[in-house]
Amino acid sequence: MEPRCSRRDCHADAAWALLWNNPALHTPDRRKVWTACDEHRAYLSDFLDVRGFLREVVPMDEYRER
Repeated sequence: MEPRCSRRDCHADAAWALLWNNPALHTPDRRKVWTACDEHRAYLSDFLDVRGFLREVVPMDEYRER
């Protein structure tokens, strides 16, 4: 099964992995993952970045290879 976009009410296949952590809760090496379709990549990235949580955005294919 393909991962779905993490944006609420979006059921599109995810094309991007947004790697993030909350430095107040997680160790620096910990990475949580939200997934995003092309349409919601910017929205979800901005949401995390404004809070200082976004660490990296990678294509899903690259994320799966890790």
